[in-house]
Amino acid sequence: MRLWGRKSSINVQKVLWCLAELGLKEGVDFERIDAGLQFGIVRSPEFLKLNPNGLVPTLEDGDLTLWESNTIMRYLVSQHDKNLRFPQDVKSRYGSEKWMDWQVGTLWPALRPTFIGLTRVPEAERDYVGIQKAYQDTNQLFSSLDHTLGSYAYCSGEQFQIGDIVLSLCVHRWILLNEFFPRETGARADLKNIDRWLKQLKTDTHFQEFAEKELNIISK
Repeated sequence: MRLWGRKSSINVQKVLWCLAELGLKEGVDFERIDAGLQFGIVRSPEFLKLNPNGLVPTLEDGDLTLWESNTIMRYLVSQHDKNLRFPQDVKSRYGSEKWMDWQVGTLWPALRPTFIGLTRVPEAERDYVGIQKAYQDTNQLFSSLDHTLGSYAYCSGEQFQIGDIVLSLCVHRWILLNEFFPRETGARADLKNIDRWLKQLKTDTHFQEFAEKELNIISK
């Protein structure tokens, strides 16, 4: 397999974390090629044949090429979860699926303006009103996840799922943005069930490997 994408991309991090949970190692089971932002490549004719969106991650596995990070994760689990790391019963699987779609369609569009505004936009050009509004909107969205985690250990039940990967990377980014830019974001909601869940992920999964990478991205 070949994975195109830089490690600083949250969507590439999702896929790399999934691969790690499946026991697949970079340089052994798959090749990763840096692409996007400072690495370029994504607008080249060759890459656009793989992914006409010009985005990462993009996965090649034999004669199959996939883009969209959540789709790639679903594929990897369907083809490579030989040790049954992720449960496949209907309740757990589709409980996870709904949160994955929510992350893409609802959560990330709300949080993204704060992240981009504080880490990519030059300080003199930042829309601080919009940045704070987006962050506070995200506070409200995370209350829904916190409510679910009051009843379950993970997003879709008592076992870790790929939905937990996509959600927790966003949660971690949400926390770090407030830690480094408290004035610009305004207060972060106190959501104790999310805090408990993150501690559990740090203990039971490869979460910490990717959390540390995210710390380096936001602190620069």
